[in-house]
Amino acid sequence: METVVAIVLAGGAGERLLPLTMERAKAAAPFGGEFRIIDFTLSNCVNSGLRHIFVLTQYRSTSLLRHIQDGWGISSSGLGDFIYCVPAQQKHGTDWYHGTADAVRQNVDLLRAHDLADVLILSADHIYKMDYRQMLSYHREKKTDVTVAAIRVRKEQAAGRLGVIEVDSDYRMVGFEEKPAQPKTMPEAPDYALGSMGVYIFRSGALKDILGMTGDDFGQELIPQALEKGYGLFVYDYEKMNSIADSVVTVENGRRTKTVVARARDSSYWRDVGTIDTYYEANMDLVGVDPAFNLYGEKWPIRTYQRAFPPSKCVLGGRALESLVSDGCIISGGTVLYSILSPGVVVERDALIEHSIIFDDVVIEPNAKVRWAIIDKGVEIQADVTIGYDHEADRKRGCTVSPNGIVVVPKGLKISSLGSSVKQAQFFESGLDIIGQHISSKTPAPVTSSGPGAVHPGFATQTQNIL
Repeated sequence: METVVAIVLAGGAGERLLPLTMERAKAAAPFGGEFRIIDFTLSNCVNSGLRHIFVLTQYRSTSLLRHIQDGWGISSSGLGDFIYCVPAQQKHGTDWYHGTADAVRQNVDLLRAHDLADVLILSADHIYKMDYRQMLSYHREKKTDVTVAAIRVRKEQAAGRLGVIEVDSDYRMVGFEEKPAQPKTMPEAPDYALGSMGVYIFRSGALKDILGMTGDDFGQELIPQALEKGYGLFVYDYEKMNSIADSVVTVENGRRTKTVVARARDSSYWRDVGTIDTYYEANMDLVGVDPAFNLYGEKWPIRTYQRAFPPSKCVLGGRALESLVSDGCIISGGTVLYSILSPGVVVERDALIEHSIIFDDVVIEPNAKVRWAIIDKGVEIQADVTIGYDHEADRKRGCTVSPNGIVVVPKGLKISSLGSSVKQAQFFESGLDIIGQHISSKTPAPVTSSGPGAVHPGFATQTQNIL
């Protein structure tokens, strides 16, 4: 991989993820308790042996830059390895980036110092595991100018969200349309379209030529132009060709056996987390006995920065069932069901959290109840408050409710039982000052839950991708 450089596009504002992106870039949004969204793309790079990486940032990038600096320090001038964050610098005039291609065009000078055969261009805001070496081998075998990774998605899921590709029998691209309202479907699967994953490999010379074309976005403008001008474009069938070898555990008669399989089940998993509802669904894919996306494999680790926290604990009858609980959490007489707790969360006596994602350093006070919700960092849910039970009341408190009924509580909000909400003046992300201050003395209330197979009403009719 010495002749390949990766460019990770991490400057997106993520308007459809508001309010989670009110104070952070989309790529910096927390995911799965311990991680940020960008960690999955960067882990794929490092696990693929790719260690020459430029991360292009723009929108509200402070937390993203800090996260990469603290958690991704692979740079070594002696070994030649690096992950460099490159902020938007108005290199061409006074404008910021106008699109994906314009971001690369404004930073093409970064590539001149390297003897490159190919350039890998990646989106920073998708959840998946991919061995880029396999796609690079395919690209070079085809001796093509551009290779685009693609995945089958239901046509209604592709509409207005993904670039849609047409291919011939050899998977040569013959058509491309960016985010069409009526996607063209696959002849052999009329309910499905072939969607672009935002993963491109360009032959370095072809990239220079294509960037010289008119337009600022790869999918919207340059890929269709390259197709019209006769450049060679092939499509990489991610679902069929991507293969992640990883460890799996089987349990028989109480005995655990760990084996390594050549192709783990989540080798074909890919999720666009561009909306609150898709973000919520992808997080929930991590929860359960046999999750759709496995964080526990040893051969393809997902790396991140982690603050120094003590172990989590459940005390005074507190419990967490079918949930992910990060370090530094205290469940003190409360109950957590089918949920994800990020570091430093405190759940007090008789509090109940169901089917929810709780970000760092949130405090859930006694007898509060939260369901079908995403609670951003530093929020304080005071005693007896309910979230997710009355959407109109949630909106009046300053919360956002998604089309499928997921309630999002903005960062740093303090919600009282009187119905008022106050944005806390200052929020520090250490969290350590919270732990140990909330010890309770009552036993938990009886568990009330809709069970392990529960589905939020808004998701009841939604179908999953065939992967």
